[in-house]
Amino acid sequence: MSFKRLDPEDFVVSADSISSTVWTGNEPILTTFFTSSTQENGPSGDYYLDVFNTESNLANNQIQFAIAYGDQTGGGALAFNAAVNDYSPTTTMYGSYRTLVLEDENSSFTFGNVTSSYFYAISVERARYKETLFPGSLNLKLSSSVNGISTPLELTDNSQDVTIPQYFGTMRAYQVISGSNGTAYNKTSGLNNNNTGYTQNSGSYGLFLPDISTIILNGSALDIVDTSEGINLDSNQGINESGNNPNKLYLAMSGSEASSFGLACQETITSDYVFVRARSSEFNYSENPSFISGSTGEVIYSYFINNPNVFPTTVGLYNDANDLLAVAKLSKPILKDFTKEALIRVKLDF
Repeated sequence: MSFKRLDPEDFVVSADSISSTVWTGNEPILTTFFTSSTQENGPSGDYYLDVFNTESNLANNQIQFAIAYGDQTGGGALAFNAAVNDYSPTTTMYGSYRTLVLEDENSSFTFGNVTSSYFYAISVERARYKETLFPGSLNLKLSSSVNGISTPLELTDNSQDVTIPQYFGTMRAYQVISGSNGTAYNKTSGLNNNNTGYTQNSGSYGLFLPDISTIILNGSALDIVDTSEGINLDSNQGINESGNNPNKLYLAMSGSEASSFGLACQETITSDYVFVRARSSEFNYSENPSFISGSTGEVIYSYFINNPNVFPTTVGLYNDANDLLAVAKLSKPILKDFTKEALIRVKLDF
């Protein structure tokens, strides 16, 4: 075993972004949606609706995301106390997301250039993604009925159409627009707010928040009856009325015309590269018993004195206290002697 102190220039730090699928089974697009009546009718059912990849009674059933509805006025849900108006599970959800996203309890959500008092939130299950959601990967199809006519709506984020995202503190935010793969559809009908993917009067369709794996959809935009813009979701904003709004969005997502939710995630892998150099005069002898006599410490074969041949297989990285921190194994032994030099690159991911 031989030791050599590494120099500062032997260390290089690199960061790479790696993307992958979100849904269970490495599926890039979720096409089947299921809910659980047990969860819906339980204590959490007043606040959000879990969506699964399979029926809830199957062994491979896993939560993919949850749908919640928030209303600043408390509409769409029964009040906590009938004697106290405007306080219900929907105000709780509105306040929770307002604190999380806007970081200001006196602010309101603005979608594009229009403020809305109610929204739908889609939160991806934490076990489904690595670090953040991948901007440009959102492709969500919704479908409802307007006057008996199916009205499909395809939504994405506008990450490919803008140079710099909007920021809430240090949190990135992109507008949810009518389009696909991060780009707005090029409509020439005069709607979509100059081809930005916005609605004409209700702003954008929501906010895409990759750093907290959340998509907030503008309720007033989804409620538009005009088939060129909305899906007539008909959000229930009545005070002290159980409108079951999360289920309305769930049905719009799982309709036969839609059933498509594409999403990907990404993570930044930091790698520390360590370059271990064995020059021609270094690491040419071994302490292996086949090389050195255990009793005398002499080289067993005299011709190895001036012409040694060793085959390194392992690199160990130690600290100044001689504690072994990491071990790198070579794919195969390499021949080392006085006529050869070796450069071994060790990659540490963390």
